[in-house]
Amino acid sequence: MAQQFVDADVKKNNNGALLIGTGLVVASMILVPALAVRMGLGASLTGALRIALMKASSRAVASSMDDSKTA
Repeated sequence: MAQQFVDADVKKNNNGALLIGTGLVVASMILVPALAVRMGLGASLTGALRIALMKASSRAVASSMDDSKTA
């Protein structure tokens, strides 16, 4: 019975991390290029911002997966 509660908590944590990761991906794929064009930023700076957001997204999801393995 206690294992079911632990599994439910892990799933909640994973869902939150996936939501954050998805938000960062959407920001990096859609919002950053749109804002960069509007502000007149160069392609290299836009690419660097996109890479930073994608890495943050990957870390958010990977850390939640590591936490779920230890539970």
